[in-house]
Amino acid sequence: MCCGCPERAMSEESKSYCFEYQRRVEFHETDLAGLVHFSNFYRYMETAEHEFMRSLGHPVHRQMNEIEIGWPRVSASCEFRKPARNDDVLIIRVSIDEIRTKSVRYSFRFYLDLEEAPIATGKVAVVCVRFENGAISAVPIPDKIRADLEFALAGSKP
Repeated sequence: MCCGCPERAMSEESKSYCFEYQRRVEFHETDLAGLVHFSNFYRYMETAEHEFMRSLGHPVHRQMNEIEIGWPRVSASCEFRKPARNDDVLIIRVSIDEIRTKSVRYSFRFYLDLEEAPIATGKVAVVCVRFENGAISAVPIPDKIRADLEFALAGSKP
């Protein structure tokens, strides 16, 4: 769902549109200290991105005009400010930073409480690829997907 991104006044986190996804932290995602292991934030970003794309009507791996396409990651980073623990409900906000010819750059903000600062922030860059005869090659983002991403970037509901 569109979260409205009320933090528009915040310079670093200013976005015209964001998608909000929530999930509960499970026990197996925590380490011996009882904190979410850092690697899980990368899984959370991927899951939130997939849910965002589904909300636009586009699964991340699909047949399109007889071409099998997907969106592998080409870079990912995450900064951690506060811990999350078992049974916490994470609110993950996904925003588009940039749409290029063949790639998209996303930002992620993780909250336990929307009235407080994010507990973590992340960035992921994905590239649109074609799978053919065992080979993978970057291709321009299909027009329909690009149009829906651009509507989301502009703050419209596609």
